[in-house]
Amino acid sequence: MRKPMMAGNWKMNMNYHEAVVLTQELCNRVKRKDLDKVDVVICPPAISLRGALTVLDFDKTKISVGAQNVHWEDHGAFTGEISVPMLTDIGVEYCIVGHSERREMFAETDETVNLKVKALLDGKVKPIVCVGESLSIRDEGSAVSYVCAQVNAALAGLDDIDMANVTIAYEPIWAIGTGRTALPEQAQEICAAIRGQLRTMFGDEVADSTRILYGGSMKPANVEGLMAMEDIDGGLIGGASLISNDFKELIEVAAR
Repeated sequence: MRKPMMAGNWKMNMNYHEAVVLTQELCNRVKRKDLDKVDVVICPPAISLRGALTVLDFDKTKISVGAQNVHWEDHGAFTGEISVPMLTDIGVEYCIVGHSERREMFAETDETVNLKVKALLDGKVKPIVCVGESLSIRDEGSAVSYVCAQVNAALAGLDDIDMANVTIAYEPIWAIGTGRTALPEQAQEICAAIRGQLRTMFGDEVADSTRILYGGSMKPANVEGLMAMEDIDGGLIGGASLISNDFKELIEVAAR
């Protein structure tokens, strides 16, 4: 059985103090028994990573912290970037890579995503690798092949041991921040194809054990239908992760 995961991507929201307050609200509201059944990750802006970790450490709450981006080099003249050793130094366990907003607005490519995945794994940080198609690609009928090619490129050069620490997040670009959500059957189709691609690349054991999250406007109103799908193991949550009660509800559904 794959343990569900709910990961909150806070994007460029919450100043330092607001991030600390939201983290404390989650500590107070999420049931400890649910945290035994679901891996929960919050991904604040970089400036708030240490603050969130401090709250969680003090409260002894079993919620992990992830970054939203990383550079593949350990150090150097890369103004504005953050390295894997910087993340591990403060206790960050996860990192999102290849989010569609990074690909679209900051020119990330399949090749740079692969470099980041390898750097994170080398540094013992667990990557959450994002893949997904635009509306035009979906409308032309090539969503499955496009997403599987992204998976293949992002995970190139990895082995079975590496894959034990990798999570895939399927995020249909047309359903991010738009209020639109893929129907559960649409999300399942792509997530099943991703698992099939993993089976081709790494075999049955890796394919059956790798978590695949859905990352397109999951919220309390639609979480049950999405989580009922065979190949959806949780969510990469945007807006709903900024509201502690909403995020708590998503965790509760995943814990059932």
